Amino acid sequence: MSMAYLAQPEQQQNLEWLDGGTLAMLLDGKATDGQLMIGRFDVAEGEAPPYHKHTREDEVFLLIKGTALVWCDDQEYELAEGGVVYLPRNIPHGYRITSKRADLLMINTPAGIEGMFRETGRDKSTPRPPGFEVKPDPGLAAKYGNVIVGPPR
Repeated sequence: MSMAYLAQPEQQQNLEWLDGGTLAMLLDGKATDGQLMIGRFDVAEGEAPPYHKHTREDEVFLLIKGTALVWCDDQEYELAEGGVVYLPRNIPHGYRITSKRADLLMINTPAGIEGMFRETGRDKSTPRPPGFEVKPDPGLAAKYGNVIVGPPR
């Protein structure tokens, strides 16, 4: 049974992400009884995950600030500030940030994918190991039901 959950910004886990960005874990499966995961990316121009698809969850992106190119099933779109994208599971997709900085809200349902983000990234409250780099791992992605279809675009 789900219960109400409230977390102030200082209580949210912040992960080091691709290209020096940050992923704040706003809600995860533990807080939502497995129903929902919400993360917020603060990333720089050029940040782009591999072209991929999710087999377990649907995904929504809301571009709060910035601009991006988005690919859905090999179609390219420009996403402006305030734009939203709904990505049903099994639809290949990717994006590339085209503005200097971007603030991107990501919602996944059901939850579970947050494990991949936590294993790939680094909790910023812990010391940074020498030489640490956030890199997508196809094996780790597969563990969480994600399939890397191709390189970043």
